[in-house]
Amino acid sequence: MSDSNLVISVDAMGGDNSPRIVVEGIHIAHKNNPDIKFVLFGDEAKVNAEMAKFSELKNFCTVIHSTEVVRNEDKPSQVIRNKNTSMYMAIDAVRKGDARAIISAGNTGALMAISKMLLKTIQRVHRPAICTNIPHKDGMCVMLDLGANTECSAINLAEFAIIGNILARHTLEIERPRIALLNIGAEEMKGSEEIHQAAKMIKNTHLDLNFIGYIEPHQISEGYADVIVSDGFTGNIALKTMEGTAKLVSGLLKSTIKNSVWAKIGLPFLLPIIWTMKKKMDPRKYNGAMFVGLNGLSVKSHGGTDSLGYSYAIDNAAKLVRQDFVQTIRDEVEHVDLDELSQDILYDVY
Repeated sequence: MSDSNLVISVDAMGGDNSPRIVVEGIHIAHKNNPDIKFVLFGDEAKVNAEMAKFSELKNFCTVIHSTEVVRNEDKPSQVIRNKNTSMYMAIDAVRKGDARAIISAGNTGALMAISKMLLKTIQRVHRPAICTNIPHKDGMCVMLDLGANTECSAINLAEFAIIGNILARHTLEIERPRIALLNIGAEEMKGSEEIHQAAKMIKNTHLDLNFIGYIEPHQISEGYADVIVSDGFTGNIALKTMEGTAKLVSGLLKSTIKNSVWAKIGLPFLLPIIWTMKKKMDPRKYNGAMFVGLNGLSVKSHGGTDSLGYSYAIDNAAKLVRQDFVQTIRDEVEHVDLDELSQDILYDVY
């Protein structure tokens, strides 16, 4: 399928305010991506009612009715075999080749489970990971895993480093990304045995990765690394801590201005600075986490985002599709036998 026929599949019923936010997000994203066509899966009557607000959508959107919806409280084991949900049907469109990517703001666990079942993992990749770009003081960095795998082996972490390296080169346009393992300290003896073994594996691949060692959580925002690798449990906590800190700073700033006469007087002079900070810290700009390591592109939008945030998720998915990111991972990972490398390391250890 060529870029002139770039189709994205959408779970129109996923998220807190669907399908309204979904349809509005598509309307916004189309301005930057006029070549994209969308296939929306969901309650046909509800989706069409929202689409009627934007008459031009009918020119590049198709609606396919689904009888059921994956709810936030549903367990992956309950929905993984239900072929009638909007989420399942949207992912299946990618498997069939009818779409190049799928976007959903629905249940993360269900999206991961169905995506893995239908799209399968790339050969030599043991586990897919959730990955996104996050801001730091000098730009952005890639971080993974953010919640797909609560426990990871050394092989998993090494694979994440390889995939993150590819992603940083393509999405951030960094020729030789600096890769670091998230750890409780920078010293070599700090951390678990899995992290130590992962570090050895990353150093010993023939890919000549720019591995700089360990990174502590407070160094993420300093731009110390371009790719940050962790297990899903640690990565998810780190990400949500950063999101909470950003909200805290924003709230304190608003409260200070509201309660200070001098701050109000100086506000006109501070507005350009505040506006720049707000744009850089706006979480909507970084919406659209990817499940990387699958034979197809599956993108998770934040469930509580607004239409602008959803449009950014579409922009991110479209960029990766145009760069043929999935095939790029296949091409690079197939040349690395991590199982053999791990055995060499275990032999050295024992």
